[in-house]
Amino acid sequence: MIIRRFKENDAEKVSQMIIRTERITNSKDYSEEWINALEKRVQPSLILERAGWTHFYVVEEKDTIIGCGAIGPYWGSETESSLFNIFVLPEYQGKGIGRKIVETLELDEYFLRANRIEVAASITAVNFYRKLGYDYKNGDDRPDEEQNYRLEKFR
Repeated sequence: MIIRRFKENDAEKVSQMIIRTERITNSKDYSEEWINALEKRVQPSLILERAGWTHFYVVEEKDTIIGCGAIGPYWGSETESSLFNIFVLPEYQGKGIGRKIVETLELDEYFLRANRIEVAASITAVNFYRKLGYDYKNGDDRPDEEQNYRLEKFR
């Protein structure tokens, strides 16, 4: 298993991996309609766009992309950053790969320059991020209008 920076030709595989993960892992917490809407937001062209302004990483095993994650500025801020698109294929979940992705992002320059890091955590992943030191933004432990929890970590 290796973690490396995203390359343009990864976009299709990353898109497929995210969609598959959402359909299997997140389907217990989200409606079919919600998952279909997410699928439109993770098409290869949009993955490429996000990779253009973030530092995007993939986890690869035997030429298969099994996970991904990105970090970038929070609305252009120099002192705040956000985590994005952290996913691990269902058959690889529970093996520490998600933790390795977050650890990689937390060594990235966008993390190191930030005083505050935010992540929009799915209902499915909120406890994962809380175990890694992220807490509810402004103490609000309710999902937002997008059905995500807003979590943050201060450095």
